[in-house]
Amino acid sequence: MKDAKATLDEAGNRENPLLKLPGFGNFTIIDRYIARQFLTIFLFALASFAALFILINLVENLDRFLDRHIPFGRIIIYYLSGLPDTFLLTSPLSVLLASLFVTGKLSMQSELPALKSAGMSLSRLMKPFLVVTLVITAFNTVNSCFIAPAMYDWSKGFEKRYLKKQQDNGKEPLHIRESKNRILTVAEIGPDRKSAATVSLETFNGSQIVERIDADSLRIITRKKYWILYNTKKRTFSNGIETLATKPGADTLKLSLAPNTFKMIDTDPDEMNIVQHVDFIWQKARSGLSGLERATVKLHTKLALPLASMIIVLIGVPLSSKKKRSGLAVEISISLLIGLLYLGMLKTIGSLGYDGLLDPVLAAWLPDMLFITAGAFLYRSADH
Repeated sequence: MKDAKATLDEAGNRENPLLKLPGFGNFTIIDRYIARQFLTIFLFALASFAALFILINLVENLDRFLDRHIPFGRIIIYYLSGLPDTFLLTSPLSVLLASLFVTGKLSMQSELPALKSAGMSLSRLMKPFLVVTLVITAFNTVNSCFIAPAMYDWSKGFEKRYLKKQQDNGKEPLHIRESKNRILTVAEIGPDRKSAATVSLETFNGSQIVERIDADSLRIITRKKYWILYNTKKRTFSNGIETLATKPGADTLKLSLAPNTFKMIDTDPDEMNIVQHVDFIWQKARSGLSGLERATVKLHTKLALPLASMIIVLIGVPLSSKKKRSGLAVEISISLLIGLLYLGMLKTIGSLGYDGLLDPVLAAWLPDMLFITAGAFLYRSADH
C-alpha cells in the first residue's frame, strides 16, 4: 500500500520520492532547486559583469563625452545598445562562475555526497545545469545572429563616429576582380558608396591585356543594375597594335559586380545578421575583394561563441564536484582565469585566421574544440 511520503520498490525497500532520481525525461524537485540556484547566480554575475564593463568604459571615455558635448540621452542609448554584445561575451564567464559556485556549495555543505549516495551520477547531476544552459545558448545564438548586429549602429557605430578616428578607405586606390578575366581599378570611392572617380577596367586573355577602358568617373544605377562611365577612353590591343576610341559623356556598361560592392569595402561584418553575413561573404568572394578570411572567421564566431556557455559547463561542474575547502574567492578566481583564457584564445586564434595563417573556419571553432576536450577530460576524471 502506498502513502504520501514513501513507496515500496520491487524488492520491498522503502523509497522517498524526493530522492528518487528518474531519467532525463523528468525534472525533479532537486533539479528545480539546482536550476533555480544556477540561473539566479548566472543572472547576478551577468549583470555584475555588464555593470563593470559600463563603468570602465565610462571612466575611459568621460572626457571625450564632455569635450564633444554628446547629449546625455545619446550616451544612455549607447550603453544600453551595447548590452547584447556584452552579454554575449560575458555569458561563458557567468555560466562558469555559476556552475562552480552552485556545485561547490553543494559539495561543501555535504549535499552532493548525499545525492551521490542516493544514486545520482555526475551525468545526472549535470542535467539541470545543461537544461538552463541550453536556454542561455539558444538566446545567445539569436542574440549573436540578429539582436547584436541590429544594435551595431547605436553601439559600435557610435564608437566609430565619436570615440575613434576613422580611416577613409575610399581614398585609397582599389583593385577589384570584376570577373574571371577583368579587373576594375578605382582611385577614389565617393562618399555615397555608389560612385567612383578615375576608373579603369582592364580585360585580359591569359596574361596578356586585350582591352582597357579609362573613365573620369563611374556610377551605379542600383534599380536597373547597370553602371555608367563618364568620358571614356577605350584602348584595344591586338597583334601589337593599339586602337584608341574616345566617347565623351555617358557610356552604359554591364558589369557582373554586385550593386553594393563599394559599400562592402569598408562594411563591418559585425553589423550584419547571419543571413546578410552569408550573402556578404558570397559577394565578397565573387568580387575578389580582400578581407574574405576575416569575414569568414567572424561568421563562424557568431555561431561558435554562443555554444561556449554550453561547453564551459562541462568544465565547471566536474571541477567543483569534489568536496574541498576553497571559498567563494577561489571559485571566482578560477572562473575568471578559465573564462579569460577562453576569450584570449578566441581573440588570438581568430587573429591567425584573419591573417590567413590558419583556416578561417578552424580559427573560429578551435577554442570550442579545445574546451570540449578539456571538459571531457575533467568529466572522465571526476566521474571516476
